[in-house]
Amino acid sequence: MPHLETTLCSKPLYQGRVISLTLDEARLENGETAQREVVHHHGGACVLPLWPDGTISMVRQFRYAMQKELWELPAGKLEAGEDPFLAAQRELGEECGVKADHYVSLGEFYPTVGYCTEVIYMWAAAGLHETPMHLDDDEFLTPARIPLETAYRMVLENEIADGKTIAGILKLKALLAEGKITL
Repeated sequence: MPHLETTLCSKPLYQGRVISLTLDEARLENGETAQREVVHHHGGACVLPLWPDGTISMVRQFRYAMQKELWELPAGKLEAGEDPFLAAQRELGEECGVKADHYVSLGEFYPTVGYCTEVIYMWAAAGLHETPMHLDDDEFLTPARIPLETAYRMVLENEIADGKTIAGILKLKALLAEGKITL
């Protein structure tokens, strides 16, 4: 039998530009109730661009909440109702100055399931072509091409700490190794 909690009521606590926060009361499967704090987020799109020479495009970006610069795959938040695939294509161009001829879905990733509704949609991209970068006014990052094998080692040695980037690199490496996708 599947586990389920039913929302009884939801009280808005905060409405921001990127997130909102509610305090919910939920009925548990044993009949008791519990409070749940939920961060609501429109989600994001992430793309793992793979070049014919075996390198991938990544970015180094300062992340304010973590107070450090991180290695990440190109990605961005979705606007309400935005198509995740179109957002992935947009972010690839904006952050790396790249367009792709071919995309393969790497599925969905839930970065923080304990309290956040964010879903990150992921794609691998190939048939890459350079185009001009066009970052947002408040976006500062440096794109780089790194061998997939090096990025994989960086994940294993904790040099890459971003969840979507870890998931994307490990999933692509495994699918390529198993011959389940070709780009």
